Amino acid sequence: MATPVELFITYLESERQYSPETVKAYREDLAAFQKFLVDTGDNTDLLLVSKLDVQVYLSQLYDEHKARTTIARKISSLRSFYDFLIREDLVKVNPFAYVTLKKRSQPLPRFFYEKEMTALFKAAGENPDPVLAKRDSAILEVLYATGIRVSELCGLTLNAVDFDGQLMLIHGKGNKERYVPFGHYAKDALQTYLKAAREPLMQKYHKTHEVVFINHYGDPITSTGVEYVLNQMIDRSSLTGDIHPHMLRHTFATHLLNHGADLRTVQELLGHSSLSTTQIYTHVTKSQLQRDYRRYFPRATHD
Repeated sequence: MATPVELFITYLESERQYSPETVKAYREDLAAFQKFLVDTGDNTDLLLVSKLDVQVYLSQLYDEHKARTTIARKISSLRSFYDFLIREDLVKVNPFAYVTLKKRSQPLPRFFYEKEMTALFKAAGENPDPVLAKRDSAILEVLYATGIRVSELCGLTLNAVDFDGQLMLIHGKGNKERYVPFGHYAKDALQTYLKAAREPLMQKYHKTHEVVFINHYGDPITSTGVEYVLNQMIDRSSLTGDIHPHMLRHTFATHLLNHGADLRTVQELLGHSSLSTTQIYTHVTKSQLQRDYRRYFPRATHD
């Protein structure tokens, strides 16, 4: 007589017509659960599994530091198995029916401290090519001053920059537009770049387009190009590690909040449709507050 697992595998192959790879994954997930039952308790019968067995199994998977996606797949496999057993009238309830996984802890965004930004600004101007050094400085100043996405930077056009009002019209996700202010550092760097770098490069390569930031051939710079430029800055600075353009967006938001900006203002500047998306930065500023508190307050730690 076929075992419950064999019946289920036959069902997957013949009725559901799953691929051999998918069936193999189900088989392995069921075998792992059976091994757990054998290794950990008196009950080795799949038809007599209790909710307590399920809770212990889930705890073991977490203790083994399995990836959340791996745990979710295993639970899904076992839930499908017991749904099948219910339809076959082999069990009455599905012990995996109401299993919920722990919420994934959201990693805090990486950002630069203000001293690190100073080192980056210095490195930006140290490109061996003096023309490209002006472009690099302008890219860094604009990304830091506005918090715009790298895709928004690459799509920025000349007519979207208002130097008198010190505003940029940004075309964001979902064709949403927003105005973002920029300060005098970004204004000066941008004007210097346009005159001393963009114009001569455009003339040299006979280019005519309205995109603000260009590569060394006068074509619009790509997101990959911006990432390369930023990593070259890291290499020239005393900083270590890679830099992703989004880190400057995180830095912009974190520095605003650290200096007292309102969360809704930051939401508007970043172009987030939901305030909950912006709230991740409050965790960053809280963690920094806690670090500074422990570091500077005399009674914060035990001697």
